Amino acid sequence: MSGELFDPSGKRKYLSGLEREAFLKAADCAPREVRTFCALLHVTGCRITEALELTYDRVDLSESAIIFETLKKRREGVYRAVPVPSSVLDALNLVHGVRERQASRTRGKGERLWAWSRATAWRRVKEVMEEAGIDDGPQATPKRLRHGFGVNAVSKGVPLNMLSKWMGHAQLSTTAIYADAVGAEEKNIAARMW
Repeated sequence: MSGELFDPSGKRKYLSGLEREAFLKAADCAPREVRTFCALLHVTGCRITEALELTYDRVDLSESAIIFETLKKRREGVYRAVPVPSSVLDALNLVHGVRERQASRTRGKGERLWAWSRATAWRRVKEVMEEAGIDDGPQATPKRLRHGFGVNAVSKGVPLNMLSKWMGHAQLSTTAIYADAVGAEEKNIAARMW
């Protein structure tokens, strides 16, 4: 089942906090467009296809947010705003020229930041994971980076309803799986009670 955090043999299907840190550190050494793509996935928990569909006009510099079209809904035109740190917006602007494109006549409307195919994007993220030394287990895929975002958010105390909105889930029960973490993440969640 895709809605579980462990495979049938009990192996974790999400990146741990240490793996997420190693991923970001490895991404810092990658080519600039790969670095910004990996940073966006890391800080937003978006799906790889949602990142690839991101256009210049949906980078909201004034509100420090990225506007994603939620692609898993049954209809088009469902958007969500996900807050991002200014460092990610600065990197997107530096590497992709966001401000310049938004100031142009077309305002970057419909123009994607990355012109990669899904397979290319998936390969780039996997290369960064390999460079980070992330074991080739069930957690070592781009989708598991998304799961790691969810587990991290829950362990940091982000309310499930807010996390559900950021991740583009239709039902809160889908988001609730991220509370089913173990190891350091589970200890962080438990420590909030102590």
